[in-house]
Amino acid sequence: MRPADPAPLLPRRRLLFAGGAGAVGAAGLALACRGTESRPAPAPAPAPERAAELFPELSDQRPGCVPIDGQDRADRRARLGRLLAERGIDAFVCEGGPTLSYLAGVAWGRSERFFALVVTADGAHFWLCPAFEEGKARLAIDGSGKPGGAFVTWHEDEYAFRPLCDALRARGVQRLAIDPALRFGFVERLAHAARGDEAFAALASYGAIVSGAELLVALRGRKEPKELALLRRANELTQLALVHVAERVRPGQTGADVGRLVSAAHARLGFSGTWNLSLIGPAAALPHGDASAAPLGAGDVLLIDCGGGFLGYQSDITRSWVPHGEPAEEVQRAWNAVRDAQRRAFETIRPGRTCREIDAAARAEIVRHGYPGGFEVFTHRLGHGIGLEGHEDPYFDGGSEVVLAPGMTLSNEPGIYLPGRFGLRIEDIVHVTETGAGVFGSWQQGPRSPA
Repeated sequence: MRPADPAPLLPRRRLLFAGGAGAVGAAGLALACRGTESRPAPAPAPAPERAAELFPELSDQRPGCVPIDGQDRADRRARLGRLLAERGIDAFVCEGGPTLSYLAGVAWGRSERFFALVVTADGAHFWLCPAFEEGKARLAIDGSGKPGGAFVTWHEDEYAFRPLCDALRARGVQRLAIDPALRFGFVERLAHAARGDEAFAALASYGAIVSGAELLVALRGRKEPKELALLRRANELTQLALVHVAERVRPGQTGADVGRLVSAAHARLGFSGTWNLSLIGPAAALPHGDASAAPLGAGDVLLIDCGGGFLGYQSDITRSWVPHGEPAEEVQRAWNAVRDAQRRAFETIRPGRTCREIDAAARAEIVRHGYPGGFEVFTHRLGHGIGLEGHEDPYFDGGSEVVLAPGMTLSNEPGIYLPGRFGLRIEDIVHVTETGAGVFGSWQQGPRSPA
């Protein structure tokens, strides 16, 4: 879909949110979307009774959504097997983290003991597990709707790497892809164990242990229909949360005060692991803010960048506006430049384009509005992939040669930052379609002061 052309700016008009102020709708929730490059630690969840007191009109939206299930994850392992075979790779290994969750729905903390999932090119899989943890692991892995699979265990006096080498050799593995998130120390010790095994020398040779980075872009970068639906809903709901927060923003509140409202609204809607950057005036001139506790005054820019987990999938939305008083002329100018840069990037997205081309289109629009090029005022990349992780491959940056394909989901979040004065960022989550791009949620419509 293409966003509507922006209406001409009327400098005496204050922020309006188009609809969305009532009960949660099924789709198309109002409020345009904007964002940043990394995020703070998740905010403490507000007490349920406090969140209900602040936002009685909001309710948990998870029951109306279809979560990812065991069959979805089995299909993913089969697809990974096909991707491995196409690339002449025999197996892929990952430890606890997002990729393990993606492939198996198993959460396992990282420690000095190596616990891993190995998927082979025929789509089969097995687990590497400390022997004393096998009982616990089986509770998470065996049973109806769970991934199951063979276990390769190791005792504390032998370490994980010789049993892993034996298991790989028994399955004919000669070329192994490593999850980029797997800790280097484990990769190094695996290679050392392989070098000591003459029958397994091929694995220890140059090029036999390879990065799985490109493999993961192919596997996780293109989202399945159920993933797209969950990402859409998550980002619609974060937009809705911001609509309700905006109604409660008052002069004299600090960024921390606003942040508590953001967390409470998300909690009412069924999010977990929520986070926000709620920045006022000069604090927003640093893209990730500072510790300023300055209260909100007339004419001050408020930047809120926020999101959280919704049934495992992430939202990430940023809005910048002047809640009270009238925006200064330079604030209006900068906001219009950022809005136009976001929409120019959106219009440039289509299958076959590279990520760096989209970043370049946004920067060119900032320059067209009379601002310096490069990273002088638009100081970060245009955006990042989003899915199970808030930031994941691929990325809209000037060095990325990743080719866009249908199903990819990324943030589109240009900004302008003027130190000591103010910062503005507008972020929405977009998805690549067969012919262009769509947006998860609604774009702002009509005349605006910064919003």
